[in-house]
Amino acid sequence: MPMEHRRPASAIRDVLPYRKPKLGRDFWIKDDVLPNALEVYERNLAREDWTQGAPWRPEIWPGIRAPQALTPRELAPVEAWLCQQAGVRALKQEAPAQGALSHNHVQVVGEQESTAKPHVDSLALCDFAGVIYLHPKPPSRHVGTSFFRLRLPGRGLGGNTCPPGCVNLTQAFGVTKLPANAWVQDVEVENVFNRLIVYRADLVHSATAYFGQGARQNKRATALFFWKAVR
Repeated sequence: MPMEHRRPASAIRDVLPYRKPKLGRDFWIKDDVLPNALEVYERNLAREDWTQGAPWRPEIWPGIRAPQALTPRELAPVEAWLCQQAGVRALKQEAPAQGALSHNHVQVVGEQESTAKPHVDSLALCDFAGVIYLHPKPPSRHVGTSFFRLRLPGRGLGGNTCPPGCVNLTQAFGVTKLPANAWVQDVEVENVFNRLIVYRADLVHSATAYFGQGARQNKRATALFFWKAVR
């Protein structure tokens, strides 16, 4: 869940542990993950059952979303691969006390609808989060996924991981918002068509940037996933 903050940057406390995100330990990438990726993209863009987020409605998530981005048959090998990579027996979804978990949703976001918003996902609901990049030809670079670490007063750098005992950054910092310059990019993964990236939900992360205006096919499109591990 993205968070912001109204205090001055000098109020930022270094309460986050730091561990450099490492491929194969903290995040995993599988290229050409779907055998029918273009079909999945076109099928989802043709939908009419979208729910609007920010900036049209007061939601923490941007753009538009719709459920069931992948069919069960399409999703099963994705989850089997993640279980193997992460060393877990199975994956499941936790039902939130309020609202709904946007697992297996397609999301379309344009460049005027949001910017990077570093956050961690609720650890009460997921251990891993992931996206499949669905736009066949991203028009620019630096529109994938980035991991961030805290920028401290005096130009020092802090941590990047939600600390044990907290389920989100609001609990970690004791505030609901942080200033826009509170984070610095640490690791970037490029947006490549039909690439799956999965990462630990406690790592501070965000879409690096969004792109496109007008029609849905011009904008950044992804499939979103949130999993609890069965160990």
